[in-house]
Amino acid sequence: MRGKRLAVLGVVSVVLAGCGDGSESGSDDSVAESPPSHAVLPQRIDRPQGTPALEPSPSPGANASLSENLEYELRKKTLQMASAAGDTTAVCPERISGTAGTKVTCRATYRGLAVTWDVTLGDKPGWSQDYVSFDATPDQGLITKEGVARVLYGNFRDTIDYALCNDIPPAVLAPLNVRSQYSCEVVGKGDQPTGFADPVRATESGPRVY
Repeated sequence: MRGKRLAVLGVVSVVLAGCGDGSESGSDDSVAESPPSHAVLPQRIDRPQGTPALEPSPSPGANASLSENLEYELRKKTLQMASAAGDTTAVCPERISGTAGTKVTCRATYRGLAVTWDVTLGDKPGWSQDYVSFDATPDQGLITKEGVARVLYGNFRDTIDYALCNDIPPAVLAPLNVRSQYSCEVVGKGDQPTGFADPVRATESGPRVY
């Protein structure tokens, strides 16, 4: 009889162990169905101070060549893409025909980061023969920490307390008009960060967050 009792106890213990496993499995399922948590982004972005100088200096002189004037305009466009002050350079071919439809390639830099501009010259405006219109397309864009700060605080003005981003550097090259690897969350006054963030994009008008 002792042997049978041990056998019965053994069977019961196995069944209980099986029930215990099922109970734990059910608990795991309930955890798996809970909504995922979002990590709070590590980089705090505070309100930027002052207004950035987005005009290169000095401007071309009265006797500047078409190439020199074009270089100045591309430096200005590059600063606008960055939406932040910084050292710029630009180099275009020395001799450029002012004929409408002429195409040239120029190279600009912002804080040492190179952007290639494909330029097509247009017609001279009727009010002056000293100016030539042009269309310029960059091969890539710029994202700057300061530029992101300015667009966020400009968009949300008095409702934003601070912003959190994922380690945006002072300046970095990025493809134009697409989601970059960077993102930011705006934290309103009196609110706590949630970890839900919007992607940062490089555009010709400066960084954008949407």
